[in-house]
Amino acid sequence: MFKENDYVMYKKDVCKIKEIRHNNMNGIDYYILIPIDDETLIIDVPTDNRMGYLRNIISKDEAENIIKEIKNIEPLENINDKNIENTYKNLIYNGTHKELIQIIKTSYLRNEARLNEKKKISEKDTKYFDLAEKYLYNELAISLNKSFDETKKYIINSMSNC
Repeated sequence: MFKENDYVMYKKDVCKIKEIRHNNMNGIDYYILIPIDDETLIIDVPTDNRMGYLRNIISKDEAENIIKEIKNIEPLENINDKNIENTYKNLIYNGTHKELIQIIKTSYLRNEARLNEKKKISEKDTKYFDLAEKYLYNELAISLNKSFDETKKYIINSMSNC
């Protein structure tokens, strides 16, 4: 069971447990969650987590291992403009840290190639790049005790040292 002020993952969002509240009408205890990137949103989740949407934030060691593996993770292959959005959607909502990294790499490289061809960057690639970064870096930031921007810089620096 989690406690107040713990950070947890709710689906793909990092949230802080503001409080644990008992609902007298149904007799159920609820976690009151506040997403770290939208403090105006309040999410109530039963403490029994019967839907399985809550999980622990990864540890600092797990975060460091993910960062070390980034250079070995290949971008997505065999994708085209017709299926890219469905591929990205599936990976964003069902994927792992590795798959979030694949989205970041793939969308970055696709946009870079478009810029080199003097074309406009893809809105789809940009949208899913930003989402994947948000989900990945928010969790890594909590694990590493850094801000989002510090985490992003840390990852970029660790990649340039490879």
